[in-house]
Amino acid sequence: MPHRAPVPIVSVKPLTLPAPGRGDPLHVRVTAPVGGDRLPVVVLSHGHGSSLDGYGPLADFWAAHGFVVVQPTHLDSRTLALPADDPRRPRIWRHRVDDLTRVLDHLDDLTGAVPGLAGRVDPELIAVAGHSFGGQTAGSLVGLRVLDGDGDGEDLSDARVRTGVLLATAGLGGSALTPFAAENFPYINPDFTHMTPPVLVVVGDRDDSPLTVRGPDWMTDAYRLSPGDKSLLTLFGAEHSLGGIAGYEARETTDEHPARVDLVRRAALAHLRRGLGLPDDGWDAVRSRLAAERDPLGRIDGR
Repeated sequence: MPHRAPVPIVSVKPLTLPAPGRGDPLHVRVTAPVGGDRLPVVVLSHGHGSSLDGYGPLADFWAAHGFVVVQPTHLDSRTLALPADDPRRPRIWRHRVDDLTRVLDHLDDLTGAVPGLAGRVDPELIAVAGHSFGGQTAGSLVGLRVLDGDGDGEDLSDARVRTGVLLATAGLGGSALTPFAAENFPYINPDFTHMTPPVLVVVGDRDDSPLTVRGPDWMTDAYRLSPGDKSLLTLFGAEHSLGGIAGYEARETTDEHPARVDLVRRAALAHLRRGLGLPDDGWDAVRSRLAAERDPLGRIDGR
């Protein structure tokens, strides 16, 4: 896999956006390379309970290789300690999507608050990424729809977003859910049939989630059931943490494996560049390297 030399980065937190109707202002972290122009942007949605302080192995790497990484803290973050009976909880999935849309609406304000970054971002080069619950959140901006009780899902896609990376993202709801998941997370009910932009789906073949009766295959639904240009990176031996993408010592990490994390972030970076139409040979290099290795860390499928 090609190794471009990383560049110095700067990270600023917390940047605060007013959020009427949310109940709490939206706190955001922005990480960016200190140089370069026409920089692409990836908005990174964290998994349940995490925050803008998570996912350093991804955010720092992507920024060091040319992306502006924007990380909002969603309402389910442990840092906010939302009470179990908080009236926002039943619609927390929708608040998350609104967080990402609000970030895009105020992108100039956010990037302008980072020393030296104003005017260096290309608003035509926007992507999303998300892990676990964040995968459903990010997916909503590229066409994933959350089905309501009537079976109809609102279109929350955003034309500003051109591509995405969904990491360990939940599959179909209904009979695929365990009784616990059906009772506590009824909004895990995605429809992928309208998710048309190019998307990389990343799964672990040992990600045996307590939310589903189907086992690790459940996480491949976003790839199998969506149309168009899609790729699937299956990591051998990986669990839900995919080697530690949320942080090597984060409480979510159950399968720490730095080489696996490096594969995820490099494959994702190559896909993001490809999906945004940026010149790069990284995607073909990642695929060729995995195909040639005697004992590869994973496999890429595509269509």
